[in-house]
Amino acid sequence: MTLFGKIEAEVEIKVSAETFHDIFSCRPHHISNMSPAKIQNVDLHEGEWGKPGTVICWSYVHDGVAKTAKEVIEAIDDEKLSTTFKVIEGDITTEYKNFILIVQATPKGEGSCLVHWTLEYEKLNENVPDPQTLLEFCIHCSKEIEDHHLTQLPTAQA
Repeated sequence: MTLFGKIEAEVEIKVSAETFHDIFSCRPHHISNMSPAKIQNVDLHEGEWGKPGTVICWSYVHDGVAKTAKEVIEAIDDEKLSTTFKVIEGDITTEYKNFILIVQATPKGEGSCLVHWTLEYEKLNENVPDPQTLLEFCIHCSKEIEDHHLTQLPTAQA
């Protein structure tokens, strides 16, 4: 059994690719307003919002348990609408030596996009499961961001 892995999933949402990318690359601290049951808080620890090298800390609930993850924003690609996060501390590091999350939004028609999540990881040992539930968590957060934007639409147009 290999300790290295990569899993991917995608979901289509009714939010523009540019807006979705902007949320994860520049405004992750707003996600707690869009997905409050899953994301409690995102704090800036070092650097500036929207800049590679910035260190942020997520407080979230995964599988019914409150957890934290300190991440560095490794890359922001405004052409490919992609943001790369590397976990450097927190609950994920109790099972994984290395853990990288890549989220990319691809335009798909008027006001919608395809959100592609990639999780690349190295397990601490062979007894650690693949992070499938964390990938599902990311997909659910993407859908909650969509729900938030759809409910905000009528007020935005009024």
